[in-house]
Amino acid sequence: MNQLIVNPTSLFAAGTEPAARRPLVAIIGGGVSGAATAFYLAQAKQGPIPEIVVFEPRDGIGRGLAYDTNEPAHRINVPAARMSLITDQPEHFLRWIDDHAATAGDADARRPDGNLFPRRSVFGDYVNAILQPLISRGTVQHRRTTVAHVLREGQHWCISDRDGARTMADIVVIATSHPPPVAPGPLQAVLKGHPRFVPDPTKPGALEAIRPSDRVLVVGNGLTSADVIASLGLKGHKGPITAISRRGLRSRGHAACPHDPVGDFLTQPALTASQLLKTIRNAIRTAASEGVSWHAVIDQVRAQGQGLWKMLPLAEQQRIVRHLRPYWDVHRFRVAPQVEAALDEAIAQGLLEILAGSIASTRLENQVIHCTLRLRRDPHPIERNYDAVVVTTGPGHGRILASQPFLAELSESGYLELDPTGLGLSCTRNSEAIGSIGVSPSLLIAGPLARGTFGELMGLPQVTEHAAFVASIVSDRLQMDALATI
Repeated sequence: MNQLIVNPTSLFAAGTEPAARRPLVAIIGGGVSGAATAFYLAQAKQGPIPEIVVFEPRDGIGRGLAYDTNEPAHRINVPAARMSLITDQPEHFLRWIDDHAATAGDADARRPDGNLFPRRSVFGDYVNAILQPLISRGTVQHRRTTVAHVLREGQHWCISDRDGARTMADIVVIATSHPPPVAPGPLQAVLKGHPRFVPDPTKPGALEAIRPSDRVLVVGNGLTSADVIASLGLKGHKGPITAISRRGLRSRGHAACPHDPVGDFLTQPALTASQLLKTIRNAIRTAASEGVSWHAVIDQVRAQGQGLWKMLPLAEQQRIVRHLRPYWDVHRFRVAPQVEAALDEAIAQGLLEILAGSIASTRLENQVIHCTLRLRRDPHPIERNYDAVVVTTGPGHGRILASQPFLAELSESGYLELDPTGLGLSCTRNSEAIGSIGVSPSLLIAGPLARGTFGELMGLPQVTEHAAFVASIVSDRLQMDALATI
């Protein structure tokens, strides 16, 4: 029998409910975005104090896809001193590490320059630790289950989970993770079921089937590719690795001598993609003449990114996504020094080659994977044989709505649609979901899935700031709803 979990006061008609009305806010997804939204909503100083329910199947809140990993090669890719769940305490995570000796036994965590790059699981433990007191006090409820359906019933949302329970919510915040990568068609059709075809390396144990001497093809060349190559190296893999992507761009590392962000991109903002590119290049040249690396300029673009994005017309946003995003990603998403060293060593030993091109065709013969590779700016394809293939092409944003049944359901009922930039889900500047039926003020998008509207929304500072913003929108809405019933 299905279990109905309902906020009892929501059953009363307007004007008859008890004075201590407690609305229920459901947050779907308990990674960093969902955890931060719950944390800031619990700190709200105005409006009725809501019941906060976080749907997250993992045993803790705050780890999510990015930080729920036991791979020792997976490290945060910015110094710990620049990561914090508390927006006005940038060194909160660093202090937590010291207080809990969280990097004890990890001699490689601290770099020669003094910066700390702990394993990613440490940050997940940190966020979970911050949320646990709220859970213990009952301020936040952790439902360790996945959401199956979300339906609109009258003035509420009915959430059905995989265990058959139903929860009636006044407001729903979607804070789910990115969809899994999508393997290129030629690979998926031929290699489905192959024991060493890894279409999603983020799954626990995904690389276990790859043998030490296997010839490995890594499709994609971003942060996930770097993690895969570094992880294989730590596991003792000595076979040759080919990393192929359309442009052959490798994620960059951190500056040898860090500087504060430099440049100003908002006083006279660029209104076209080409103008923005020209402005950034000029700023990099100016910085170089003063002995400052490009890293500081890109850091300033990141810091002002949401303001820049807001001023660009949709057509120019789409042009940036289509033409400039790969170049932005390899400069903006930097690998940890430990991972960069692993890639450099693999290249120096002749174990890693990075190619610009695509897979023209694939065939299978006695578990050997025969690939025809079409190289960029080379009319002659090359033939290569591999024993394993790992797909690291990044999230399949075009398949967001199909990635989870409840998202597809909300799309079919008119509450959700893809953002026109192709980066996530469509929403207003208040993070309210937009679908074919219009804006839904009680359905909000938190985290990177809202970046089509907000622009730079992948780095931790932007994610936590956006979570605090969404929490303020929810709190304001609850206060208005409470006043409307008086």
